[in-house]
Amino acid sequence: MELTGIIIWAAISLVALIILLWFFPVALWFQALISGVRISLLQLILMRWRKVPPGTIVMAMITGTKAGIKLDANALEAHYLAKGNVPNVVNALISADKANIALDFKMAAAIDLAGRDVFEAVQMSVNPKVINTPPVTAVAKDGIQLIAKARVTVRANIKQLVGGAGEDTVLARVGEGIVSSIGSAESHKQVLENPDSISKVVLQKGLDAGTAFEILSIDIADIDIGKNIGAVLQIDQANADKNIAQARAEEKRAMAVALEQEMKAKAQEARAKVIEAEKEIPLAMADAFRSGNLGIMDYYKIKNIQADTDMRENIAK
Repeated sequence: MELTGIIIWAAISLVALIILLWFFPVALWFQALISGVRISLLQLILMRWRKVPPGTIVMAMITGTKAGIKLDANALEAHYLAKGNVPNVVNALISADKANIALDFKMAAAIDLAGRDVFEAVQMSVNPKVINTPPVTAVAKDGIQLIAKARVTVRANIKQLVGGAGEDTVLARVGEGIVSSIGSAESHKQVLENPDSISKVVLQKGLDAGTAFEILSIDIADIDIGKNIGAVLQIDQANADKNIAQARAEEKRAMAVALEQEMKAKAQEARAKVIEAEKEIPLAMADAFRSGNLGIMDYYKIKNIQADTDMRENIAK
């Protein structure tokens, strides 16, 4: 029984010691002390209560101290509580200090909380990044279409990371500059002979204003010849003119057909009137015979004239 009691008390004591060390991180406090970081044990205990991992804060302060950067524990703790990435911010400060880039903790924390990777931004300031633009299509004044691709070398602008535009804006502005430069060229041959002229014109426009990047260079990687837009437009215009002419000709033909039909209708109407009038001739002749106004010789003359007229009409047909 005595041995069992001793084991139980030993286990309870071990659990109590573990709990005590968790609430009182003496080992972590001693590690900070021997590393030259001045932080009280009470502050570490309060971090536990505020649900801030003391190890993260202490290791960040040790890393910064060894790199010659003075950090404030309260500022680190506040940044952690604001959902910030404390180790990333400390690494960015160290990298910026070694590269002689002006960056303080306040700005680094603001960049981190803005959703940007501050350590990557510092690395990009030291090692510029190359961005490839998508194919940009433009047309020179001679109507020849050109398809250009460019490589844009940029580095991060630390002061503009908060609130500055991103890569998409830079690519859009570069594409707009390429289109404007090619469009102002008199001939596509000039662009093919001197592609660096595009880079010079685009760089002079200050396309990186208001962005989180600084454009170092714009290099034209490739230029391909596309369609002859001028010829295509002329062909389309010719087809449009042809269609208009055909429509007008069809309109005139329809009007001519309508006029012809109208004339035929009038001719038929006139013919009907003639036939109607011819029906009255025998009656008129009979009446003339009865009244003595028409003799037999007059009648034969009329018949001869009518026969002569019929003969001439048959010959004409």
